[in-house]
Amino acid sequence: MKHTKQPRVQKTNAMRELDTKGVSYTVQTYDAHNEDTSTGVGVRIAQSLGNEVDASFKTLVTTHGGSSYVVCCIPVNAELDLKKAAKVSQEKSLSMVHVKDLEALTGYIRGGCSPIGMKKEFYTIIDETALLFDLITISGGKRGITLKLNPRDLQTHFQFHFEDICHDALKA
Repeated sequence: MKHTKQPRVQKTNAMRELDTKGVSYTVQTYDAHNEDTSTGVGVRIAQSLGNEVDASFKTLVTTHGGSSYVVCCIPVNAELDLKKAAKVSQEKSLSMVHVKDLEALTGYIRGGCSPIGMKKEFYTIIDETALLFDLITISGGKRGITLKLNPRDLQTHFQFHFEDICHDALKA
């Protein structure tokens, strides 16, 4: 197998914040130019990078009526349970933020949204399954970039909450 030198990656807000907090991470890149953004893209990206699908997380941004926001990170092959996330965040209910509002709110675009380095700090919940792994992957803050890191570092250096926020497989 021929190895090509990885191109130098410009630092994203997520990487800068991890650097500031002294959190160790590895950058992985993939070609996002012709990315199929249909359902299952996260699974395809994880597989193409040789990452465990269950340890690869996507970032979803939810709102309680547009007045407060909750960031949820779940495995790429899972579905967010809005009721569980609302209960954890002590909100009455949550709904997904519209894609058109994502960049203005977070500084990130769809497919490149990271729970780290957003314009503002939001209440953030990472599905508790992240703690089952020594390393997980999250978006690096730009399409084509993922970050591999220890979820316990996120627990230590960020005010993230690790809770069950996915639909149960048997009920889905």
